Amino acid sequence: MTDTAEVISRLVGEPIHELRRLGSAVYLVSTGKRLMIAKRGAGPGASPAEAAGLRWLSEPGDVRIPEVRGDDAEWVVMDYVYEGPSGQAAAEAFGRGLAALHLRGAPAFGSPPPGGPADAWMGLAPMRNEPGPDWPAFYAKHRVEPYVRSCVDQGVFDADQAGMFDEVCSRLPELAGDPESPARLHGDAWSGNVLWGSDGQVWLIDPAAHGGHRETDLAMLRLFGTPQLTHVLGAYREQAEQLGSPLADGVEKRVHLHQLFPLLMHAEVFGGGYVHDAIAAAHGALR
Repeated sequence: MTDTAEVISRLVGEPIHELRRLGSAVYLVSTGKRLMIAKRGAGPGASPAEAAGLRWLSEPGDVRIPEVRGDDAEWVVMDYVYEGPSGQAAAEAFGRGLAALHLRGAPAFGSPPPGGPADAWMGLAPMRNEPGPDWPAFYAKHRVEPYVRSCVDQGVFDADQAGMFDEVCSRLPELAGDPESPARLHGDAWSGNVLWGSDGQVWLIDPAAHGGHRETDLAMLRLFGTPQLTHVLGAYREQAEQLGSPLADGVEKRVHLHQLFPLLMHAEVFGGGYVHDAIAAAHGALR
């Protein structure tokens, strides 16, 4: 613990007053002046990717993002978010801010945040951010096919099931809907990464940020039951329209398609019910 405190102290440039372990690689850090969270990355590139993602998402100020206080190849240290109850006003402000953030754009589909590595992580799974010519090509090559192959190698999917995912990939140009410009994505916007702050605002943490399709973040918000979701999505839709970039027709039909990547990642890492969920999402995407 002493070595860990010394590393974190060096990164933040302040002496550590208290260090409390919250998980295998997560610490609550106090300097006496501020409270912070220190995280050790799950693998090579994880911490630099998270730090770059937090900075990229926070830069325009559309959505509340914890400030990065220090980082290196293994660690990222950021401000602690004091949590409070969810509420309609905060949900609507978050929806409007997320719409604006997405429309800040990205250089390309698959582009990493500025200064971030191509080889990043989403939770416990590696994730490749590599620019592609369009969203269907990027999504197939870097968000579906690698995880299907891994699941097949592990015996999670049989040949028929793998063939269904291959069909999704081959039909992606048709299934993806109208083409869109690359959005500035959080990339892992499930409910656990959406914090309701004691300041009455919504904060986003733990990004897997990249240039992607904005419907991916919206589908992630739906995946594990984000509170006040109706108000978040309603305000998002209104703001997108006001900003001159309404969501394309058929967005509800594409939810399964955009949930496919996180479910495949969970199937690869955790197995269990996520295997069934990933197969169900593929069926849903092909309907």
